[in-house]
Amino acid sequence: DAMEECAVRNLTISAHATESVIEISFQDSGPGVPPDKAESLFQPFFTTKAVGKGTGLGLYISRGIIEEFSGTLCLGESSSGARFVIRIPLAKEVSP
Repeated sequence: DAMEECAVRNLTISAHATESVIEISFQDSGPGVPPDKAESLFQPFFTTKAVGKGTGLGLYISRGIIEEFSGTLCLGESSSGARFVIRIPLAKEVSP
């Protein structure tokens, strides 16, 4: 939805793992997130969409699910578009 009015629509998904964490990044080529909206993005029922186009629950629910796995979902830094970053700790392998 964020790229709906963009002439060029790109979504880049990348992942990087260390010994303890996997980081998954989602970068779009949309208009980005205005600084005054960044704090509200993860609040329930907050939306920048027109009335009837969204419930404002997507990021709120997504963050809750990720937090159940001891992870984080945040708005990352980006020079253009929006970037969301998920970080989830990797489980340590237990030998039998």
